[in-house]
Amino acid sequence: MKRAGSPTQAAGHAAAVAVDASHEHAALIALDWGTTSLRAYLYDASGNVLATRASTAGIMNLPRSAEQGGFDAAFDDTCGAWLAHAPAAPVIAAGMVGSAQGWLEAPYVDTPASADALVAGIVRVKAACGVTLHIVPGVLQRGELPNVMRGEETQIFGALGEETNTADSGKRSLIGLPGTHAKWAVVQADRIERFHTFMTGEVFAALREHTILGRTMLTPDSPDTSAFLHGVNIAREKGQAGVLATVFSSRTLGLTGQLSREQQPDYLSGLLIGHELAGLDAVLAQQQSALAGQSLRLIGNEALCERYRLALAQFGCTQAELVKHATERGLWRVASQAGLVKPAAKTARA
Repeated sequence: MKRAGSPTQAAGHAAAVAVDASHEHAALIALDWGTTSLRAYLYDASGNVLATRASTAGIMNLPRSAEQGGFDAAFDDTCGAWLAHAPAAPVIAAGMVGSAQGWLEAPYVDTPASADALVAGIVRVKAACGVTLHIVPGVLQRGELPNVMRGEETQIFGALGEETNTADSGKRSLIGLPGTHAKWAVVQADRIERFHTFMTGEVFAALREHTILGRTMLTPDSPDTSAFLHGVNIAREKGQAGVLATVFSSRTLGLTGQLSREQQPDYLSGLLIGHELAGLDAVLAQQQSALAGQSLRLIGNEALCERYRLALAQFGCTQAELVKHATERGLWRVASQAGLVKPAAKTARA
């Protein structure tokens, strides 16, 4: 048994005091609240992240139903300790929490969308604890094939934050957000002009888990880059008939001994990402542009973004920069423009 005043207890007390001290400097609580997860950030007045918390309580995985206070319960579980020490800290949230299935629907803002338009579209909901949440709207692109995003718009404005009011802000550029539903946004003059959605990640999971293609696949111990790039280049060079005409090759190449069972998942991943990029390249061509020679940015999981960098290089795009902390920076930027925080003279990166 540890004696009172032992080094271990003293260290624990010092840690608790340090945490409490950081809470005293809290200027903002921000939530990235998606379908399957919730991530919270605690900031000081300079935009530095003091602490983070992660939860599996996405809007479709609440601790109890929404009607029974599920959103309040998830919010309290994740941020209750912070609010106990900093009850006056404003709270902002982005993502699916503002969808029709979320805590309160925040109507979409139309493209072209600026950060100011997001601020104007913020809706407010009061939690049971008395705290007001400011929910950021998503973005809608109208047309014959409408497109929507929720959460990605905040990441995009986080990535754009550093070039606001600079010469680069007036240039048209491309930002990619790989994931379950990959997004490619064309941005200019600090606005989201238009964007495209590719259901690459979800289609990969569905094909692997629910079709005959997955029957012969084994998960490799480590990614097989060669198999991945083989898939990318099949899509790029042989994919004119579309993904439905090439996807069965992930099975037939296995049946003919040209792909091992362990190589097939990476080949399929490359094939689908290759078709995504070929489709994107075709869209860009309609606007007298191309992936080749493009200087673009990627936001998302670092390992997945690295895969996209490899695939993009096959299309002649060798300048793809990974933007880190885009979510934190975007939430801070929108909160600042909404007047929820008064940033210190010099704002540090999250």
